[in-house]
Amino acid sequence: MIPAPATLDEAAVERYSRQLLLSEFGESGQLKLAQATATVVGCGGLGVPAALYLGAAGVGRLILVDPDQVSLDNLNRQVAYGTADIGRPKAECLGSRITQLNPTIEVEARVEAVTEATAKCSLAPADLVLECSDDPVTKFWVNDYCTARGISLVLGGAVGLAGQVVAVPPGGACYRCLFGGPPAERGPSCRDAGVLGPLVGVIGALQALEAIKLICGFGQAPGGRLLDFDAYTLRWREVRFPTDPSCPVHGGSSRGNGHN
Repeated sequence: MIPAPATLDEAAVERYSRQLLLSEFGESGQLKLAQATATVVGCGGLGVPAALYLGAAGVGRLILVDPDQVSLDNLNRQVAYGTADIGRPKAECLGSRITQLNPTIEVEARVEAVTEATAKCSLAPADLVLECSDDPVTKFWVNDYCTARGISLVLGGAVGLAGQVVAVPPGGACYRCLFGGPPAERGPSCRDAGVLGPLVGVIGALQALEAIKLICGFGQAPGGRLLDFDAYTLRWREVRFPTDPSCPVHGGSSRGNGHN
């Protein structure tokens, strides 16, 4: 494991110079990133831009989790991969790309799905998790795991011409507070309804932005917030929501189900 720096050396000051200039960020923010571990669940359309931006920004340790391999129909939107990567594990390809971009950070690729059996290695070490999969059940499972343990979480989704981001700080209103639980019938996916490549870039980059703000401790509005983006009209909609007192994660009834 690469040790987290206590100060910034000359090379780090030059590498991160543009974000170091920000009064909201500065050297203290850069050191918080360097000392943080972030897990990216899903290395597809959202996970690729999210992980690339976090790696470029200097998050000290990135854990990339995805069981799938690169396929030809990924390449219109998952821009870290090339034609030569077809058939290779996404997590490993993305890890290699991030290491080329920023060799000063630690990147761990895990070619597996997130389950209760794998969470100890993929989720438990994280200060923050980005949920970038296209599976509603996985989103709720990751939400419950992170919320019950006080791990910051940023969830994203995109299909067709619409995308959403929900940030869940420790102790804050969570994904289950907003939606209750997975739908009885799974809605259309990108495979069914399609998606434009730049849309997943917008949403994945916004997930990375929210993640950096959570790690560094600035710019977070109180209460729950969903950001909804309509790519057709280029309009954003903000939905505020409170903690649901009947939410099983906040209420503690999930503690008998492996989420404590």
